[in-house]
Amino acid sequence: MGQREALLAGAKQCLAERGYAHTTARDIVGVTGANLAAIGYHFGSKDALLNAAVIETFEEWGDAVASSVTTDLDGGPGRRLEHFLAGLLAAAPDKRSVLVASVQAYAQAEFAEEVRRRLLRIYAESRRDLAALVLEVDRNEVSADDARTVGSLALALINGVMLQWMLDPSAAPSAEELSRAIRAVAA
Repeated sequence: MGQREALLAGAKQCLAERGYAHTTARDIVGVTGANLAAIGYHFGSKDALLNAAVIETFEEWGDAVASSVTTDLDGGPGRRLEHFLAGLLAAAPDKRSVLVASVQAYAQAEFAEEVRRRLLRIYAESRRDLAALVLEVDRNEVSADDARTVGSLALALINGVMLQWMLDPSAAPSAEELSRAIRAVAA
């Protein structure tokens, strides 16, 4: 691992352990063994390094979300969404630090244009992919309207349930409970 990669890994570790606002450049170099000047050389500033770490962590969370998809999703759109949410909740305990760090990306998007642009791109792709999953079609067959509506609904459920789980896993609704609630509201 080169010094740039070590700094990025150290920044991600500090994000998970201390949070964005409480991470100093000294914290990062303390974890990595690098010197302070290396941050400036490789990233320009501590904030640029933390922003890069936030983006990478958010992308890792996206990978964790994608890996929770199973191939035996049958029973219609509601059932596929329920299976997906169940897989996501089952994976959450092992990915807690990634989840916590990725949540920080939302706050940084307000202040760092690069973070905002990357999140917008990730969300656009996620909406299409989630609509394809729920509707059981190829992602290239998902209409813009389905991505905006079905994909956004799935994304809202994911974000909402994961934030609730992050705050108190025992109080977060299960995938089956969410599925039941959607059916009740739809009726």
